[in-house]
Amino acid sequence: MSYTVQPWQLTWQGLSVDDLHQTESTFALANGHIGLRGTLDEGEPRGLPGTYLNGFYEEHQLPYGEGGYGYPEAGQTVVNVTDGKIIRLLVEDEPLDMRYGTAIEHERTLDFRTGTLRRRTVWESPTGRRVTVRSERLVSFTQRAVAAIRYEVEPEDDLQLVVQSDLLANEPVKSRSNDPRVAAALDAPLVTDFTMAEKSRAVLCHHTKVSGLRMAAAMDHEVAVSRSENELHDEPRTEIRAEDDLARFTAAVDVPAGGRLRLTKYLAYGWSGQRSTPALRAQVEAALAGACQTGWDGLLAEQKAFLDDFWTVADIEIEGDDELQQAIRFALFHILQAGARGETRAIPGKGLTGPGYDGHAFWDTEMFVLPVLTYTVPDAARDALSWRYSTLDKARERAKVLGLEGAAFPWRSINGAECSAYWPAGTAAFHVSGDVAYAVQQYLNATGDEDFDRDEATSILVETARLWTSLGHHDPHDGFRIDGVTGPDEYSAIVDNNVYTNLIAQQNLWAAADAAERNPCDATEEEIATWRRAADAMSVPYDEMLRVHPQSDNFTKHAEWDFENTPEEKYPLLLHFPYFDLYRKQVIKQADLVLAMHVRGDAFTDEEKARNFAYYEARTVRDSSLSAGTQAVLAAEVGHLGLAFDYLVEAAFTDLHDLHGNVNNGLHMASLAGAWTALVAGFGGMRDHGGELTFAPRLPDALTRFSFRMVFQGTRIAVDVREGEATYRVVDGTELTTRHHGEAITITADAPVTRPIPKAPDLERPKSPFGREPRRH
Repeated sequence: MSYTVQPWQLTWQGLSVDDLHQTESTFALANGHIGLRGTLDEGEPRGLPGTYLNGFYEEHQLPYGEGGYGYPEAGQTVVNVTDGKIIRLLVEDEPLDMRYGTAIEHERTLDFRTGTLRRRTVWESPTGRRVTVRSERLVSFTQRAVAAIRYEVEPEDDLQLVVQSDLLANEPVKSRSNDPRVAAALDAPLVTDFTMAEKSRAVLCHHTKVSGLRMAAAMDHEVAVSRSENELHDEPRTEIRAEDDLARFTAAVDVPAGGRLRLTKYLAYGWSGQRSTPALRAQVEAALAGACQTGWDGLLAEQKAFLDDFWTVADIEIEGDDELQQAIRFALFHILQAGARGETRAIPGKGLTGPGYDGHAFWDTEMFVLPVLTYTVPDAARDALSWRYSTLDKARERAKVLGLEGAAFPWRSINGAECSAYWPAGTAAFHVSGDVAYAVQQYLNATGDEDFDRDEATSILVETARLWTSLGHHDPHDGFRIDGVTGPDEYSAIVDNNVYTNLIAQQNLWAAADAAERNPCDATEEEIATWRRAADAMSVPYDEMLRVHPQSDNFTKHAEWDFENTPEEKYPLLLHFPYFDLYRKQVIKQADLVLAMHVRGDAFTDEEKARNFAYYEARTVRDSSLSAGTQAVLAAEVGHLGLAFDYLVEAAFTDLHDLHGNVNNGLHMASLAGAWTALVAGFGGMRDHGGELTFAPRLPDALTRFSFRMVFQGTRIAVDVREGEATYRVVDGTELTTRHHGEAITITADAPVTRPIPKAPDLERPKSPFGREPRRH
């Protein structure tokens, strides 16, 4: 079985128990605060159950065979919190279990316009009793603490039906870690603080053993039975009870053939590191009261209105590939779910769709996910950047431990403290701090948000600039050098003058100097001048003989990797070859110099981009899901439109087709964002260097048309690209001045602008490493 191709929905027909782990991720619902994996209502069968609260984690010791100064000591792992999704059904005395009886029909649909997950099942019990079950589930975008489920059962004969609705804490989950410390931390991680059950409502409160975070979950219910006319039946018999890790509401009723039992379940979640258990109980009970007051129909209406507005500013239309159209909207929907209501919490690498990467946030957020949100839901981008600001003290402490000034943001974290046990690809990846600064500046340019600039952005820019001036040094040969760092490519570690790192630091230094002159802060005139001198003198290595930029000093002098004798089963390379061998060869895990040419394209000439791209295309194996979207952008810019389209497709289908074989642990937010980037920045040619928004669209042969929408400085625009021409129009706002392939244009509300698209250069397609061509399936 596979997904049905539809423009606004993702539908899976039939039941494949072996594929549940994958569909639980793709059918996940979230709003940035709550995440519910797409498990079946009954809770079983299941692949990997999961209910997550953004930022709620448990601590454990980090493993080191040999300790060292500056190594982080505590790891953080996202916790599967109290599961409120479970609704079990007994038909007479037989439990509905999709492994038994017969599922005559079964279909599940994730709807990108209603923001709900729907299910329809026609099930016949082992003794021949048949019922139709329909359910619909949502996590509210408008009421941040709320989720809700409507569950309906229609019997074909007169039957007794019993529904059980649970709150279940410490749900048994098979350990996903080989580290016994992590497994121990996640074995029954929640300790009971309070339980309550009365009428149709229940509350469970817990805390974690080590991190000491507190959480509360609450549920309430409405039960209705519709019957044929002129018949008298008893009302449903209900009861509720609560114990340490379980609250259960039960309703039993006789339903005639053609009648219907309807259960509406409202859920509320909250957590805190400071607030008391009574305060959290009060918080979730208040949220629950609000949800019940709004009602199911009201929650549905709010959800749809929220999404109607989102699609007005963010939709992408594609003509010529219906499956890709679906995949792009799937990507946008999940990016929205990851960040819409995060509100000063991080956006994890897997969003809230699964426990992959232990629930950590990486630099992926700033360099891949936040550009999408900055140009579609800028308030969500600001919230994610505000989380970084809230962790600035931890970043300062980390820099101090390392003997540096300023702020060193972590490679991976939930609460802002570094929790990566692997130094070369962790602490040494100082580019993370520059990535945060880049996202801050990109957001400011796109919004003109003066309050954020004054209150938070300037502090981030200043502290990260201080990091670079203490990390780098002036050298009479090369200018300002930054040595001993790891760039985005983790197959080259602890290198000198990584071009990406140096260029992202250069922009950081310039932006900090400008911000410090705009806004009052503790930076002196002398310090600001120091930043400008370092930025102006930044070393950018160049190989005069090969006429390309080495990824870092001496990279182009390394031995070549033998791709032709590396079989497919040996990828990803990091799992089959020693790191020392990767570090001394010209083999690249993911776009590094190529990413530099995207985000700092103003630092390269067109000819340099074309030569660099061809050189690195032949050496990049894409053992990371981050790579395809970036390679698509540069392939499109230099004129390799067919290759760019192939990379767009790979980014878009990374999760839907499980190209990396790990969707069971959650979706790849950066790859989903990469599909947007490949379309908007790649084929749309959208750039924002220096705060100027420009476009250079081109249409790939595989499509007959595409269009995308975005917002810039409060004006919503749409760009429509067809063969030979592009049309720009204002969707909401007055006017916008931009550039089309270098030509200045002004779009007004009543005057769209259409311009011809210059022909792309006719270039020979560069070779990918043997066996590592882009893939769709």
